[in-house]
Amino acid sequence: MARMLRVQYEGALYHVVNRGNYRRDVFESPGAAQAFVRVLEEATLAYGWKCQAYAVMRNHFHLVLETPQPNLAAGMHWLQGTMAMRFNRYRSERGHIFQGRYHAGVIEDYRILGHIVDYVHLNPVRAGIVPANQAALFRWSSLGRFVRGSRFSGLTAGDWLKCHQLEDTARGWAQYQEHLIELAGNLEQQKQLGWNGFSSGWALGSTSWRQGLAKRYAHRALDPGLESSSIGDLREARWTEQLQLALIAQNRKPDELVSAKKGEPWKVAVALHLRSQFGASSQWLSKQLHMGTPDSVRSLLSRARIPENQRSSP
Repeated sequence: MARMLRVQYEGALYHVVNRGNYRRDVFESPGAAQAFVRVLEEATLAYGWKCQAYAVMRNHFHLVLETPQPNLAAGMHWLQGTMAMRFNRYRSERGHIFQGRYHAGVIEDYRILGHIVDYVHLNPVRAGIVPANQAALFRWSSLGRFVRGSRFSGLTAGDWLKCHQLEDTARGWAQYQEHLIELAGNLEQQKQLGWNGFSSGWALGSTSWRQGLAKRYAHRALDPGLESSSIGDLREARWTEQLQLALIAQNRKPDELVSAKKGEPWKVAVALHLRSQFGASSQWLSKQLHMGTPDSVRSLLSRARIPENQRSSP
């Protein structure tokens, strides 16, 4: 089976998540959690990453990473493989300790990244492990390292902290903890910030940025094995590009899609081309080509596929 899409480029920002195999509590012991943090330190140094935040929970982990070089896949392969080898050697076990491949959501900029870091730092609070005013006491989170000043090489916070209008000082970290306490109690704000999608979205940011990123990777849209959460934007970017080319071929302008009737022969021809050659959905075609409802599109395309001399009389 083909592997899931990996978007990699210089300076990319990611929210990386993975769970224990069969949701087992991989990090149930302090030794296992500490071992993972140690491997993370080694990977950060070896691959030149900037680790913006992390949290190691009982059965999963969160990493917020910046990759100056496009090497997330190579680094995560090493990180997870090394952790599995050390874990199995200590337990005298064999096999995978994580469930499949990790999820990596690409992040638009440091402003969005700052919100995701908040989400990661409050993960132990949301899990009921510590209260919000003691979040920095959770041992397996970057928050405590930032507050205590005990960072490892590559653990950094300057850029996203500035987006919170705070400085990387003792006072700034005290203010940041106050910010987390307030945010932890504001479920409506969490919803508005998009917390529900922080661990599942393939690209985390504005609609225009996501569409632009999808267009860059549209050639991957038809690859088998991609995550359903990733493939939607990629397919639509491909369809949009092909629609533009089809309009040029028909010597038509985009605004004619609005003014022309839904059953205009040239419009039906464009829809049929996009549907048959690129798999454009009826729902997308109905909206982008202004052809009525998805059922109307299906009916028009079905009729267009039947040779005229074989059509029944009205």
